[in-house]
Amino acid sequence: MTHVVTEACIRCKYTDCVDVCPVDCFREGPNFLVIDPDECIDCAVCIPECPVNAILPEEDVPGDQQKFIAINVELSKNWPSITKRKAALPDADDWKDRTDKLGELIR
Repeated sequence: MTHVVTEACIRCKYTDCVDVCPVDCFREGPNFLVIDPDECIDCAVCIPECPVNAILPEEDVPGDQQKFIAINVELSKNWPSITKRKAALPDADDWKDRTDKLGELIR
């Protein structure tokens, strides 16, 4: 099993999770992070670090977020690795509690 970054990360991109990842499995896009399932070792240290609760074990991803399993796989193949924390997006606090953000995802 792997961990999955879900919709809550879109337009926020807090990177607290990146600092604790022992295998550098996070990949960075313009307004979203994903986890490379081929690199993730299922250690779960990233989960409590996410301020918007966007990271879940694959088996716990709710039905309405299942599409993010495939999105993480797809985008992790093309996006660069991120290994150090960066500032969140400038308007992250405005977006952190919003839902239905898939249309905002920049691939």
